[in-house]
Amino acid sequence: MLPRDVIIIGAGPAGLAAAIAAKQHGLDYTVLEKGVLVNSLYHFPTHMMFFTTPERLEIGGIPFITPYEKPTRVESLRYYRRVTDVYELMIELGEHVTAVQAPQAGRTETFTVETRSVEGKTRRLESRTVVLAIGCYDHPNLMGIPGEQLPHVSHYYDDAHRYYRKRVIIVGGKNSAAEAALELYRAGAHPTLVHRQAELGGSIKYWVRPDIENRISEGSIPARFETRLLEIRPKEVVVEHGGRQDVLPADHVLLMTGYLTDPTLMRQVGVRLDPKTLVPEHSADTFESNVPGFYIAGTALTGVHSGRIFIENGRFHGQVVVDAIRQRLASVEA
Repeated sequence: MLPRDVIIIGAGPAGLAAAIAAKQHGLDYTVLEKGVLVNSLYHFPTHMMFFTTPERLEIGGIPFITPYEKPTRVESLRYYRRVTDVYELMIELGEHVTAVQAPQAGRTETFTVETRSVEGKTRRLESRTVVLAIGCYDHPNLMGIPGEQLPHVSHYYDDAHRYYRKRVIIVGGKNSAAEAALELYRAGAHPTLVHRQAELGGSIKYWVRPDIENRISEGSIPARFETRLLEIRPKEVVVEHGGRQDVLPADHVLLMTGYLTDPTLMRQVGVRLDPKTLVPEHSADTFESNVPGFYIAGTALTGVHSGRIFIENGRFHGQVVVDAIRQRLASVEA
């Protein structure tokens, strides 16, 4: 089998945008996705509403139609399914990329991509170029404290119903923590916010901020500011404030501490990462890494600062990357 022109790893908005551009320009491509379509969005909270307006989530020139000013998670899933069907994109779902090997000087001219399907079947694919568009939502920013792996602890919040009448410790002070606390409170749970800073994060959505601040002020949602979580136990947590430790009851613990891009594949292929930020070395113009022919798109470019690239700007990376790939392939064939 001849090597493909490009293999795209990840079927999020950035990966889909790259696939659309690749198809429009007649490149031989495929998209490999270990989970479901737009896997990160699928795992967002069930009733989440986006901060942005629908047109800023659009890819491939397909309008995002919604009666609301701010689109919901459910609408976004429907939209990206529609885009995929309209363009008849070649996407292999449930195909986990386990390894990527760069071309070996004097031995190979293509990348080798190894995969494992949900059924356990393994494959080795060859491609002239690779686009990494894996996002970051699959890899939570671990706190490294005792009890973090207990079964009642989660780095993800989905729906409030199962927390009804439960005491829930929510660690964090940004959008995810604030929205989870409000939903839980209104669903009959008993949330408490624990945040190491002196106040809530400055980036909280403008319609969420007055709501959460009022609930904290009236005591409906207790908040422990300038407080660190030290340990999680089966029915309680240990926190520290001003050098003094305290124990809080907890049936569930939600660690809303952010997410990181998994650097495993980048390291395997030889991409150089900043030792502090984990930002991969890449061209700001083409998104090509220091490994020729290996491109990085979307949130995977951000390292530990995942909040710097969203769908709104990452959706444009696909076209830029494919334009660079076309030029690269044309120069090789010339």
